Order: sequence, then C-alpha cells, then structure tokens
Amino acid sequence: MSCLPGFDLDRAEPSEMGMAGQNDTRDLAALIDQADQMVAFTGAGISTECGVPDFRSPDSAWKRHAPIPFPDFLASEAMRVEAWRRKFAMDDLYAGAQPGRGHAALARLAAAGKMTHLITQNIDGLHQASGIAPERIIELHGNGTYAHCLECRQRYELFAMRAIVEGDQRAPSCTACGGIVKSATISFGQSMPQVEMQRARRATLACDLFLVIGSSLVVHPAAAFPVMAKENGAVLVILNKDPTPLDSLADLVLRADIGDVLDLIMRKGVDDGGSRPQDAEKTPLSP
Repeated sequence: MSCLPGFDLDRAEPSEMGMAGQNDTRDLAALIDQADQMVAFTGAGISTECGVPDFRSPDSAWKRHAPIPFPDFLASEAMRVEAWRRKFAMDDLYAGAQPGRGHAALARLAAAGKMTHLITQNIDGLHQASGIAPERIIELHGNGTYAHCLECRQRYELFAMRAIVEGDQRAPSCTACGGIVKSATISFGQSMPQVEMQRARRATLACDLFLVIGSSLVVHPAAAFPVMAKENGAVLVILNKDPTPLDSLADLVLRADIGDVLDLIMRKGVDDGGSRPQDAEKTPLSP
C-alpha cells in the first residue's frame, strides 16, 4: 500500500530539509511507503514547536516546577497541594497549545491506515487533538489534561480541581469514594500502567516499521520498546534533534527538526499526487 503517491523529494529546496540530508529524508519516506504496519513512538520533541516545554533542556520550565515524586504526593496533604500548584503553573505555560506539523503528519498516516498504533511518552493530549482515534493511542506516562481518583478511577476535570486547590487551599478528594485525586499522569515513583504497557508490547511485536520521533530514549521502561521492535525484525528509525543511546541500533537516524522532515514528506506526497494544498489538512492520504 502506497501512502505517498508520486513522492519525489528531488524538487525540495535545501532549506526545506532542515538538518536531515535529502537522501535521509527520501529514505524515511520510502520506508514509510513500504511498511504495512508502522508504529510511531513519540517523545517531548514532537511537541516543542507547539510551545510545550520538554523535560531535559537546561532551561526547561520543568526544572522550575519539578514534579513531586509519587511517594511524597501520597505522604501528606501539603505535598499534594504543592504538586497541584506546580502542575497548574506548568499548564499555564502552554495553555492553548495546538497540534503541530508532526502531529498532523502522524494523524494523516493513521487516517490512511498506514500507522496502526502510536505509543507516546507525552502527557499533553495533542495526539488526540490532532484527530488520531483514541484506540490507536497508547499513553505510557498517562495524560495531564484531566485528573482521576487513585482508588476508584473516577474522572475529574482540571478546572474543578483548580478551584478547590486555589480557592479552598486544599488537595481535592474523590466525591465518590473519598480517595486521593491526582492528575492522570504517571509520576516518578509510580507504577507504570500495565494495560498500556501490554498494549504497547503487542503493537511493537506486530509492527514492521518502528519510528521513534522526538524521544531521548533514556527513560525506562519506555525506551525498551524500540529495542524490542528491532530484535523482532522491524526496521527501526530514529528522528530526533540530538543523539540517543539507541542510534547505533537503528537502521536510519535523522538528526533534524521533526516538523520540517515530517511536513516535507507529507506535503510532497500530497502535492505530487495532485491534491490541492489547501485540502491537505482534510484529505487522508490515498491508500
């Protein structure tokens, strides 16, 4: 199945290539085109152009508002209030963030049936906002756009939790069972979600192309999935601005701007296939 009809990067201007070479970008397009079951694995790098700060940059806002470890969150009311305060401070920094070019490209690959699953370390909800069906998205580190009870899993919206924290100066508790309410993310020291880990494993073992996008690949156990895919015979591609510990294992490494590379691949596929540029956001790629 071809997802990039008439694909031709030979006409791409050098400025469009970012830091990736023309051959590397063309190679990535060809690998996507040839894949039957592609899995994408995304990290913070895909969201930075949207205004969402990453975790490891020297000037990262996460260093000013460091997440409270899970055991400390559970230990006291005061720590829970502080954890909520830091969360809301971070939320305010990227309020209104919208999906970027990388998110849009992956959404189109999903709509075309090319990408079977998207495994993400991100908690920003931008993949859902891009239009990818929820059942295709596997969130290893949870989701920061809502909260839930740690006991009964009752869902709560953040605006209501903020009113309690800032208005009453207390940590919210579950109205259904009295349990502790926390943002629906996986904090340091908290167990990984077993259902999502199992889903990620199944998707990884079924894929023939595993595309890492914007992940430093230093956080475990999430970083084990690219290794699992490679060892199971899948082609492994890493698209990231900086080197990762798994670069030597990959079949193709592109150190480039994520939005530049993915947007160029998708634009060339659409434009060369005869669709009008203004239709690109709405029209799935032809199978």
